[in-house]
Amino acid sequence: MKQQFIVFLVRWIFNSIGLWLVIRLLGSGSDFDNASGAFGFLLAGLIFSIINSVIKPVVIILSLPAILLTLGLFVIIVNGLMVYLAVLITPGLNMSFINSVIAGMLLSLINYIVNAFVELKRSPTI
Repeated sequence: MKQQFIVFLVRWIFNSIGLWLVIRLLGSGSDFDNASGAFGFLLAGLIFSIINSVIKPVVIILSLPAILLTLGLFVIIVNGLMVYLAVLITPGLNMSFINSVIAGMLLSLINYIVNAFVELKRSPTI
């Protein structure tokens, strides 16, 4: 249980950094109130991490026919939808859906790297 919580914290931190990076890269289609600062990005990262843990598996199962029909490409839209939902919930953060899809691709890459690192740490050494 302790290890799962640490993994969640690591994902939360990296999702917050990833959201900050995406907001800075996309610029024109996204807007963030600088008064919130780092706390706003930490809140957005927490909301995104919770959405990915709770809502995303349900959406993946419900959209399975579309995912199979598009040979997995619909997962990109699902990831963008999760980012868009997190952005809608977070106060002071605004992003278009197209930029959310791009952000979803970048955050998926970040989560993939974090998962690979966590699995590498868990694997027993020979």
